[in-house]
Amino acid sequence: MTLMAPELPIDVDSDTGIWTTDALPMLYVPRHFFINNHVAIEAALGVEAYAKILYDAGYKSAWFWCEKEAELHGIEGAAVFEHYMNRLSQRGWGKFTTESIDLDAGTARVCLEHSCFVYQLGKTGKREEYMFTGWFAGAIDQILEARGSDVRTRAEQTQSGAEEGCDVGYFEVQPR
Repeated sequence: MTLMAPELPIDVDSDTGIWTTDALPMLYVPRHFFINNHVAIEAALGVEAYAKILYDAGYKSAWFWCEKEAELHGIEGAAVFEHYMNRLSQRGWGKFTTESIDLDAGTARVCLEHSCFVYQLGKTGKREEYMFTGWFAGAIDQILEARGSDVRTRAEQTQSGAEEGCDVGYFEVQPR
């Protein structure tokens, strides 16, 4: 038996069909649809070019999301990052856990369990979740900016659950 998650409010406008969560419009698509599109674009552009596009777009989107959510919920600092990890985890991407965060140093370490990419693609031997890296840097940088810090970061995937011998993914955020 699966229960709806009341902590993740989803509102559906009966006139337009638009889904919103936390006042942001959302899309709801099957995992296989998203992953199949992701793999097709990766094949057409190449991993390196596609990863750069995803990093930049994800960075910008995470910055925007964290800015809006901090304002909406009246939160700041590490609480914004934790809220972001929680919401990502509730939306089917995987379970994201902040293993460490030091805003003064501009660092964070995120663990990813139950990756949607690993569930769909299996053990490919590659770091399949590179799409998320820009998200972490964008989130940290928005939080740093809100604190008045000039520090800017870069995120990197250091391990994937899709790699042989690995059950989880890891991401590191460091100052540029």
